[in-house]
Amino acid sequence: MMASVALDTEISAIRRNDERLIGSLCQLSGASAPITLWAAGPTSILDGEKTAFFCSSQCPGGVILKTFDAITAMRDEGRTLIGGFHSPMEWECLGILLRGRQPVIWVPARSIQGMHLKPELQPAFEAGRLLILSPFDPKHKRITAALAEQRNRVVGALADRVFVAHAAPGSKTLALCQELSAFGKPIVTISDAANANLANLATTPE
Repeated sequence: MMASVALDTEISAIRRNDERLIGSLCQLSGASAPITLWAAGPTSILDGEKTAFFCSSQCPGGVILKTFDAITAMRDEGRTLIGGFHSPMEWECLGILLRGRQPVIWVPARSIQGMHLKPELQPAFEAGRLLILSPFDPKHKRITAALAEQRNRVVGALADRVFVAHAAPGSKTLALCQELSAFGKPIVTISDAANANLANLATTPE
């Protein structure tokens, strides 16, 4: 069985004034924008077009298979997805993405200093397809709800468009989508009655 691998020797710093970040990260996050993003993997992945992916922790059954199909299609089209991949659906979709050949950007809600990469992520990382980013300094070693909320705003800021599989009514995912839509981020979602609350924010996938 493949052992986990420590990331410490792979980590580099991307400053907030980097031209790849300043146009979106600072404008959306304002004064709260992180000064540094910590990266492990090829930062050149940031140069391409990026689609953020979000899904609430509880996803209706009718949306699940449609989401898998949409994620598979985006993978096969070579799109780069960026996300925290924390909710059960998001993690399942990360597995689908890692079976492709396109880049993926994972942004955990904690520092990546001292982090060990799970075996299932290593092949993509070693192949130069997986970029791991974090806006959090070494003191943030544990995932919290507050850090996850900050992380999701960074993910949305860095993305060119947003794909939200499901945002539960009254959820932080829905509030984030509303914020991103107001900022002008294009948002797409799954066509399903369970996503009626996204009707005024999003269009269905192509």
